[in-house]
Amino acid sequence: MSGKPLLVTCGLPYTNGPCHIGHLRTYVPADFYVRYMRRSGEEVVFICGSDNHGTPIVISAEQEGSTPRALSERYHQHFYETFRRMGVVFDRFGMTDDAMNHETTRSIVKRLIENGYIYSKTVSQSYCPQCERFLPDRYVEGICPHCGAIARGDECDQGCGQHLEPGEIKDAVCKICGGKAEYREQEHYFFKLSAFRDFLLEYLPNLRGTATARNYALGWVKELLHDWCITRTLDWGVKFPGRDDLVVYVWVDAPIGYISFTKEWAEAAGADWKDYWCGDETRVTHFIGGDIIYHHCIFWPALLKGAGYGLPHAVVASGMVTIEGRKFSKSRGYVVWTNDDYLDQGLPADYLRYYLLSYTNHTKELDFSWKIYAERVNNEIVGTLGNFIYRTMYFAEKEFSGVPDLAPRPVVVEEIERSLSTIDALMREYDFKSAVDAMMALASFGNSYIQSNAPWKLIKEDRAAAEQVIADCLQIVKALALIFEPLMPESMQRAWTMLGYEDKIADHSIAEATTPVGARALAKPSPLFAKIEKEQIAALEAILNERVEKAKEAAKPKTPTVSIDEFAKLDIRVGQIVSAEPIKGSKKLYKLIVDLGSEKRQVVSGIAQFYSPEELVGKDVAMIANLAPAKIFGVESRGMILAAGDEASLLVPLRPVSPGTKVR
Repeated sequence: MSGKPLLVTCGLPYTNGPCHIGHLRTYVPADFYVRYMRRSGEEVVFICGSDNHGTPIVISAEQEGSTPRALSERYHQHFYETFRRMGVVFDRFGMTDDAMNHETTRSIVKRLIENGYIYSKTVSQSYCPQCERFLPDRYVEGICPHCGAIARGDECDQGCGQHLEPGEIKDAVCKICGGKAEYREQEHYFFKLSAFRDFLLEYLPNLRGTATARNYALGWVKELLHDWCITRTLDWGVKFPGRDDLVVYVWVDAPIGYISFTKEWAEAAGADWKDYWCGDETRVTHFIGGDIIYHHCIFWPALLKGAGYGLPHAVVASGMVTIEGRKFSKSRGYVVWTNDDYLDQGLPADYLRYYLLSYTNHTKELDFSWKIYAERVNNEIVGTLGNFIYRTMYFAEKEFSGVPDLAPRPVVVEEIERSLSTIDALMREYDFKSAVDAMMALASFGNSYIQSNAPWKLIKEDRAAAEQVIADCLQIVKALALIFEPLMPESMQRAWTMLGYEDKIADHSIAEATTPVGARALAKPSPLFAKIEKEQIAALEAILNERVEKAKEAAKPKTPTVSIDEFAKLDIRVGQIVSAEPIKGSKKLYKLIVDLGSEKRQVVSGIAQFYSPEELVGKDVAMIANLAPAKIFGVESRGMILAAGDEASLLVPLRPVSPGTKVR
């Protein structure tokens, strides 16, 4: 334990949509860590807030006829309430659009200017002449200059993942009106990120947290660091000092929100925010998603260094989430909403907290499957942990009316101490899955202990020996309640109460796990957990499948309708194929000569894979006769032969008709 207080933050949820379980991959582990460190004697402050600026919020607000502030406030409250429903409780949950963050951001930017780390530069930026506005970030879409993939204005999100500066995107298109954008010059401000290369190469190897975050960031720094454009042409955001027409880039004021929210908390708590953000030995730990490592491990520490603040102590980056083996995608329906699909269905927050932390290593991809979720709940939470606690409590109350006045045997105390030591080491290395496995291993030990000693048999021969076994098992129950509380706080408070304690389990140290339970009466217990039934899982899977099917249907290209007048413009006639020969260099194309009665036409048709020339000659076929001439493979084509299906079944008349007959 360090003498310095620990500040833990979470990446800020963006206020333009509801919470889904992809969000929880970051917030639940952070809450687990904070609760554990507090139970271990650390002074911890837990800070987060909502990210309210940037173009996506402006666009969303415009689409729904609202204002960015109103939209932000609505989703801010949504996230605050959802997190609390999931047992994620922050000491301060602020907004980046509040006055404190505006003030703090401008102050830090001014300091960076004074220290010579910000400069102005005239750049070409996408501009929409139809909308008469500059197009920052997600107002524009085009082609990534690095890999050629479709990209948005500030990031190649579908290709190489590179950050894009204003004006870099090629073939820019306005996302508002769909019109082609042009490029116009405008003055913007840049942060000298390139000046911090040597600093980052020294700082990053010592950064604690997950190795994925360190290694990813080092890879970027070793390649090349570009200066960052830190202003945008928007009305919504923190105004750049001295400019009413520019706001700071969202990735400047969003992380500064960590400092602002700390200030707000400190103001209310009577503490000094500088204890957390100033000096050489700060203990700031950031929990983030794996997609924002660059911002937190490169840009953010460089900005803090340039402004004279302390540096992050650790960055803990989580892996991404998939749904039923498919890439997480709201547009394709592969999403599980935290409220609608989970909490509002009556499912316990503790079950989902357990799944998120136990399924896989924190840095790896986590797949959410309703079937696997039910299996883990039923086998591990209900079958192992819940079964041991209930059978122990039931036997103690039934046979001894409470907790025996006996100290636990040394072998039991030693096993608990061994578990505590293992769990503590793993938690401090941010290996949450292994820590949860070690917790559950103690529950398995308890099951084996009570099963092998069989107090229900022993009591018939030696009541005192059976009483000692139950005293031992109740000590394990106490230990389990204390070590599982950071993971499943609601359930473990119930277990604590069943043990005869009248206070809050969160007020107790994990180290008390070996302190004897002490003689006390016990009320008749009830099972802590309930199984997830197959019918419930089937219903939940049906909700997901229906959403996916609706998304598929919505994504299908819509065939436009045509009027009778438009259809009448097509001149479809019966023609007789006079000759057919392959086109040199093509395996699919034939050059056909078709007799239309009054004339013969040359037509190129992609049917060579399905018919020999001999099969075609003499055939009567339907043909569009007034199609505009086109060159295909260098051969002029003046019409189109009609065919159906993947095997190009030719449309032929049922009865003989003369070449040139019009199809009605």
